[in-house]
Amino acid sequence: MHISANIMVWFGAFLTLSILSFLYKDNVFYKFAEHLFVGVSAAYWMVIGIWGTLFPNLIAKIYPGGVRFVLPSLADRPPEYYYIIPAILGILLLMRLSKKLGWISRWPLAFIVGTTAGFNLVRYLRSDFIGQVRNTLIPLIVIKDGSFNFIGSFSNTVIIVGVLCGLIYFFFSKEHKGAFGVASRIGIWILMITFGAGFGYTVMARISLLVGRMQFLMGDWLGIINR
Repeated sequence: MHISANIMVWFGAFLTLSILSFLYKDNVFYKFAEHLFVGVSAAYWMVIGIWGTLFPNLIAKIYPGGVRFVLPSLADRPPEYYYIIPAILGILLLMRLSKKLGWISRWPLAFIVGTTAGFNLVRYLRSDFIGQVRNTLIPLIVIKDGSFNFIGSFSNTVIIVGVLCGLIYFFFSKEHKGAFGVASRIGIWILMITFGAGFGYTVMARISLLVGRMQFLMGDWLGIINR
């Protein structure tokens, strides 16, 4: 056992234990660590947004000479004055901070939401909807190297039956009775298995974060284990 003498490691251990103390009950240490995390994250992403988005994508477009000392590679480009339009929309969004002029922020917000929905609709239709339809149009009988492939055929059959039963569950124009009801109940099981697998994947990701924190406490801080 070799306890670290690094003050930053001790501070990291203190914050980790403060967050984990919420497992017992809400307390002042947890609130301190939570507020510190939120504040530092907000400040960090604000700086990233200013230097990574605002300066290169707006100021350098409208007035390239103004970024000569911070982004010299963009200073010699010709100005693109149509970027004034998104600059105005961004300024109007800040009207949300005013009680009297807060209604003005609804117009640029509606424009942003509408254009984002329009662009993402086409993108998701291509990547998700059409991609899923294409991946479902597969043969039930798989022939590999001139012979019947049982594993491939079984896998394709499960995928096709699962997709069809899942769609039948959401078909409410016909009462779910008889064979239609059986397919609907199979669709419920398929959906539950899918949601369970997704939830399990999320839990495993969180557990990996917990393992990383435990390795930090036991290894970097207390020196009980070797990393």
